[in-house]
Amino acid sequence: MVFAVALFSPLELGVLVVWFLAVLSPIVYAARSRTSIAMGITVSVLLGAVVQVFWSMLYGWGAVEYWVWSDFVLVPVRSFEPEFVHTLATAGFLHSQGDMMHVLGNVLILALVGVPLEQRLGPRRFAAIYVIGLLGGSLGWVLFNADSITPALGASGAAFGLLGAYLAGWPKDEIPFPLLLIRPWPVVFIALLYFGLELARALATMESGVSSGIAHMAHIGGFVAAYALLPLVARGGPVELGVVDGGPTQGAAHAAQRRRLKATMVDLSKVDDPWTAMGLEVPKHLREPLKNLVQASDEPETRAAWMEHLADAGTCPVCGASLGLVERSSGPHVQCSSDPSHLEWPPR
Repeated sequence: MVFAVALFSPLELGVLVVWFLAVLSPIVYAARSRTSIAMGITVSVLLGAVVQVFWSMLYGWGAVEYWVWSDFVLVPVRSFEPEFVHTLATAGFLHSQGDMMHVLGNVLILALVGVPLEQRLGPRRFAAIYVIGLLGGSLGWVLFNADSITPALGASGAAFGLLGAYLAGWPKDEIPFPLLLIRPWPVVFIALLYFGLELARALATMESGVSSGIAHMAHIGGFVAAYALLPLVARGGPVELGVVDGGPTQGAAHAAQRRRLKATMVDLSKVDDPWTAMGLEVPKHLREPLKNLVQASDEPETRAAWMEHLADAGTCPVCGASLGLVERSSGPHVQCSSDPSHLEWPPR
């Protein structure tokens, strides 16, 4: 198998490297800085398209010859070959550089639908749903065009996946979206409008036998895959499915997450403190903080504050190492900084 990249000039290789950096950097930054993954992906798709426009400029000047993404677009007949299986994902970060309106349409959905959906799901579950929509769109297109050699590309399958996931999880949410007017619209209206129009276009294309140049089945595949799998992905997430709480504001999502955290926190009055559990006497300077912690630990913020004080003042009774505060799904815990097996409280 000869890859197109083997034929590239140094400048063409450079453009490809810049594209990879433009696509990966915003997502990596969002993950490492714990900012919005949805916005990271939105910026990634937009910057990737900008690099493609830059390639077009170089091509117009005669500086480059090859379209440098030939090994990364989705071509159905080769998509399941081991050398090209990656194209099921990479095609979702490529667009036709001559159709920036398509790019902006995808960016609009990724930002305006993706951000509130991430507030509902949390970043990891949102990332999983995005991947499901992306791969669902690619697989949908391949299944209906298995013998095609025409390249397919675009983030639309993943964008429609976000609409499908939101419809499955919180259809009564209202999110700002520019349809006839820029105003809050119910998710059920936005999602079904987009899906209905896409289904009609797909059927019209199939009946006429004339390609519209748009991968309608990829859009439908992403929507259906994310809709079907959202309940599984969202299970145990920060916000209950179908909750009606005024919309996906940060405050509503935070309140729901806080309620779930309180429900899973261990009742400290029913467990021995670490020293008593080991048959040791509680150090004198820790008795009062420990007493306050047990008595005033119903709220996550109060418990974390007293646990931080306990960790700062105490040391591990086994090895003498300092103590640290860690956040878990069941609330804050104090543990030995050297070896958590020495001390973790409350016990899991």
